[in-house]
Amino acid sequence: MDWTPTRERALDRLARFLPRAGGKYAESRGYDDGPVGTSPGEGGRANVSQLSPWLHAGLIGETEVLEATLRQHSPREAQSFISEVFWRVYFKGWLEQRPSVWESFRETRAAAFARMEGNAGLRTAYQEATGGSTGIAAFDTWARELVEHGYLHNHARMWFASIWIFSLKLDWELGADFFLRHLRDGDAASNTLSWRWVGGLHTAGKTYLARADNIARYTAHRPSGPLAADGLADEAEPLTEAREHGRQPLDLPGPIAPEALAEPYALLLHDEAAHHIPLALPAAPSLVIGAARPELRSPHEVGGPAAQFARGAVASGMEDAGRAFECEGAWWEADGDLGAILDRAGIERVACPYLPTGWTRDALMPQLAPLADDGRIVWLLGDLARSTWPHARAGFFRVKKQIEPILGELGITGANPPADLPG
Repeated sequence: MDWTPTRERALDRLARFLPRAGGKYAESRGYDDGPVGTSPGEGGRANVSQLSPWLHAGLIGETEVLEATLRQHSPREAQSFISEVFWRVYFKGWLEQRPSVWESFRETRAAAFARMEGNAGLRTAYQEATGGSTGIAAFDTWARELVEHGYLHNHARMWFASIWIFSLKLDWELGADFFLRHLRDGDAASNTLSWRWVGGLHTAGKTYLARADNIARYTAHRPSGPLAADGLADEAEPLTEAREHGRQPLDLPGPIAPEALAEPYALLLHDEAAHHIPLALPAAPSLVIGAARPELRSPHEVGGPAAQFARGAVASGMEDAGRAFECEGAWWEADGDLGAILDRAGIERVACPYLPTGWTRDALMPQLAPLADDGRIVWLLGDLARSTWPHARAGFFRVKKQIEPILGELGITGANPPADLPG
């Protein structure tokens, strides 16, 4: 698989997948065929889009993917794939209304690492799990694939998390952190809430139990044959937590009027919004600032594929924006001073793509908050998130019922895709 972190590559990957986005996707999406395929440069898993790294980085937007899908398939034919796109939006909206879930994850992750440091048995079990040497062949295969490729099939992620929690008896926070450090699409909301769902915390009491026969069935098309998973737990007792996470009301920015960016401003591109086209800017920026912070996903070392993709995405987005708007670019490094960058350019205002709850917000808000307090930040949030997040109050079913009305409200019909989408 070619994981080049550019918008051009995202559009190419989308175009290659679109013919399968209808009924073929619904029939075959559960199969993990492995990362090695028969087409040079493409790799395996042609049955799924594998767009999540580019979507997470904001090199392409969910609205664009939906528009392109509806150009080739009816809403009914592509229902399964459209739902998967909305799952990403749902998870972000759900976590945005319960930021304490992310705060709790960070706290309990730190406690889990501390416990492990004081327990040789736990350290050994963790090292075997992350090193792919547990003796559970399927799990070990996925652990090695994750570190090497920075990607796992969604079904494999569920099996992996289930085995980690219920068979290996390791803290779920350590597994979620392992994913964050290595996944190119290491999204705080999707990753954290998916691990909580498997463990029975997201939907209280509902767990996901990995079974050897299910794994063998859905990995049967791998070049080396189905993956074995001997010795798995035969029950999955739901995890519990003492802290309750009440829902907070959303306070989202509205659509941006052209006059809001009438004066010279700087556009900030970051790990979750690395390209200007999905942002639909009403006016051109005078400066493009890049802020990539993949190393802050975790207190431990972030894997090479994930870090390189994140930094490459922001770099390619800066290059495209500089060319499109004929303006300069500047890197804002983790130890840099954003205010000094703005002062040198003589610019007061910053247009910043909305920072959802998670590690990107944690990394950037310390310097952005004072500017926001002074009214110097214009927050950019897409219409799809603004329309969907209010429905992400409980389970996904509430959002699923609203998919058709939301598509209609926003005019996402496939009739008016952006100009640079494939035909």
